[in-house]
Amino acid sequence: MEKLSVLGLDVGRKRIGVAGCDGLGLIATGLTTVIRSSFVKDVEQFKTLVEERQVQLLVVGMPYSMSGAIGFQARQVQKYGKRIGEALSLPVEYMDERLTSVEAEEQMKAQNISPSRNKATIDRKAAAIILQQWLDWRRETIARNALTQA
Repeated sequence: MEKLSVLGLDVGRKRIGVAGCDGLGLIATGLTTVIRSSFVKDVEQFKTLVEERQVQLLVVGMPYSMSGAIGFQARQVQKYGKRIGEALSLPVEYMDERLTSVEAEEQMKAQNISPSRNKATIDRKAAAIILQQWLDWRRETIARNALTQA
C-alpha cells in the first residue's frame, strides 16, 4: 500500500483551517490554522507544510448552499482552491463542507471548550471533518471498484 499525504482545507475569508492524514489515509487530524493576510503569504505557509509532509493532493471544503447550489462563497472558494493548487503544483479535489463548522462546534461543546473563543480551533476541526469525509469516500470508492472488478 502506497503512502498517502493529503491536506484538507477549510477556506474562510479570515482563516484557513488545515488538516492532514496519517500515511495510510485512515485518520484526519487538525494541524494548524493559517491566518490570511495575502495570497503570497498563504502560499509561503502552505509550501512549508507541503514540503514537510510531502503532500500529494489538496482537498478543499466546498461551501455549497443547503440546496446544493454553488453560490457566491462557493465560487470564491473554487477560485482560491484553483490558485493555491497551481501555486503549489498540486491537484485539488473538492468535498462538500455543509455543516462541518456546526459539527466542529458541537464536538468542542462536548469537550467543554468554548467555540466562541476558539475560532481557529473550529477551522482546524472543520478541516479535519472535511478531510475525514474525503478519506472515507475514497476508501469506499476503492472497495466498491475492487468488488466490481473481482
